[in-house]
Amino acid sequence: MQTTVALVESPGQEFTLSEVELDDPRPDEVLVRIVATGLCHTDVTMRSMLPAEMFPNVFGHEGTGVVERVGAEVSGIEVGDHVVLSLRSCRTCAACRAGHVGHCEQTLVLNYLGYRPDGSTTHHRAGQPVLGSFFGQSSFARHAIAHPDNCVVVDPSLDLTLLAPYGCAFQTGAGTVLNVLRPGPGDSLVVHGAGAVGLAAIAAAVAEGVDTVVAVDLLPSRLEAAAALGATPLDPSTLQGASVVDRLRELTGGGATYAIDTTAAPSVVREAMQALAPRGTLVALGLGAEEYAVDAVDLLQGGKTLTSSVEGDSDPLEMVPRLVAMREAGRFDLDHLVTTYPFADINRAVEDLHAGRVVKAVLVW
Repeated sequence: MQTTVALVESPGQEFTLSEVELDDPRPDEVLVRIVATGLCHTDVTMRSMLPAEMFPNVFGHEGTGVVERVGAEVSGIEVGDHVVLSLRSCRTCAACRAGHVGHCEQTLVLNYLGYRPDGSTTHHRAGQPVLGSFFGQSSFARHAIAHPDNCVVVDPSLDLTLLAPYGCAFQTGAGTVLNVLRPGPGDSLVVHGAGAVGLAAIAAAVAEGVDTVVAVDLLPSRLEAAAALGATPLDPSTLQGASVVDRLRELTGGGATYAIDTTAAPSVVREAMQALAPRGTLVALGLGAEEYAVDAVDLLQGGKTLTSSVEGDSDPLEMVPRLVAMREAGRFDLDHLVTTYPFADINRAVEDLHAGRVVKAVLVW
C-alpha cells in the first residue's frame, strides 16, 4: 500500500513528507493507522548520528493509532484495537526472560538498523529500499508496521494524542524512578533537565511520596512545570557564581540519594555525581555525549554509582498500562505538557523543541 511518511533523505537533513510503498503485514506483524506520534530528541539525534548508507530513513518511535490489519500468527491484538507503540524485543533471550526487555540481545536489529531481522525493509520507493523499522514501528507515517511485542492495547475511550509520549519519554522518566531507583519517602531525588523525560521522573517520584525532589534546568517555563508537579526548582544561572553542587547539597540535606540526568552534558553529569550523598546513584539517560568524565576521588571515596537505563528498564506491555492507570487515578498528570502539531509542521516542531518553547511536541494527522 502507499502511505505518507516524514522522510529524512540524508544525514542531518530536515524531515520531508513523501509517498512510499509500505509492505503488507507479515503473519507476525500488525498494520497500524497512526493517529499521533510524539517527537523525541532521539528521533532528531539519530538523523544526524547515522552514517550516509542508512538513509533515506523513516524515524518515529512514540506512535499511537488504530489497528487495521493483523497477521495470522498474531494473538491478543484485533482489528480496531487502539494501541500505544513502543520499543521491540525478542521476548526469548536471557535478558528478555529476566524482564529486561530494553537490553534484549536483538535490540540493535529490532530497533535501530532500519530493516527486519531477515534484511528486508518494510518501506520502498521507486523500487528501492527505504530504511525504517525504527523501534519496530517508524511511526512518523500515516501507517506503520508493528509487532505484538511493541503494541500495547489501550481503552478506546482514551485520547491517543495524549498517550503518544507514554511509548518512550514518559515511560523512560517514570520507569527510571519506579523500576531502577525505587526511592522511598525518606530519599531525595535531583533531576537534571526538566524536559518530558525529567518531568515524568518528577511526577513519578512525587506520586511515590519522595520527600525531596529537585529539578535543575535553565528554562523558567520548565522549572515552573516542575514546581507545579511538586519539585523544588533550581536555575544554575541564578546562583551568581555559587556552586551548583553546594546548593544541591543544601537542598537535599547533605547530598541526594538519587539523581537522573537527561541533558547528556558532561559537565552536568560531573556535577550531578558530586552532589550525590555517599553511596548515591546517578542514572544517565541523555543521548548525545561520547563520554563522561567523573571526579575519581569523589567516586571512589563516596562509593557512588553511575549507571544508565533503556526506557527506564520498563517492559512497555506492563509499564504503559501502569502509567495510564496512574494517570486515570490523578497520580501522573502530564497531559498539559503536550503541544500538538500537524505532521506537515514537523520541522517547526523540531525547532520549537530545540528552542525550549514546548516540552512535548506530538504530531497528529
